[in-house]
Amino acid sequence: MSYLNKQQILSAQDIESVDVDVPEWGGTVRVALMSGAARDDYEGSLIRLAPDGTAHRDLTNIRAKLVAVCLVDDKGERLFSESDVKALGAKSCAALDRVYHVAARLNRLTQGEVENAAKNS
Repeated sequence: MSYLNKQQILSAQDIESVDVDVPEWGGTVRVALMSGAARDDYEGSLIRLAPDGTAHRDLTNIRAKLVAVCLVDDKGERLFSESDVKALGAKSCAALDRVYHVAARLNRLTQGEVENAAKNS
C-alpha cells in the first residue's frame, strides 16, 4: 500500500460544487463545499459567549450564514462576506431555504450536527 504525500494532499482538487436554480432570484447560483477552515469559522459563528463565560447557541440568520459561506462565483471565490449576512438574511425565505438545504447536504451538515457544534464549541 502506498500513502499520499503532503504535495499530493495539498494539490488535490477536493472542493466540489453544485449549481442550484433559484427562480426567486432570477437565475442559478453555485453552492460549494466549505474548506475545513471555513467550516470551523461557520460553526464558531453559531456560538455566543455570555458575560459569565458560558457558551450559548446563536442560530440568528443561520440560513444566511451558511449560504454566504457557500455561494461562489465561477472561479470558486466567495460571493458574500460575513458583513453581507444580514442583507442576505432579508431575502426570500423560499430562496434561502432552497440554497441552504443544498449547502447543508453538500457539506454534510444535518440539523443535529449544527446543534451539536453550537453546543460543544
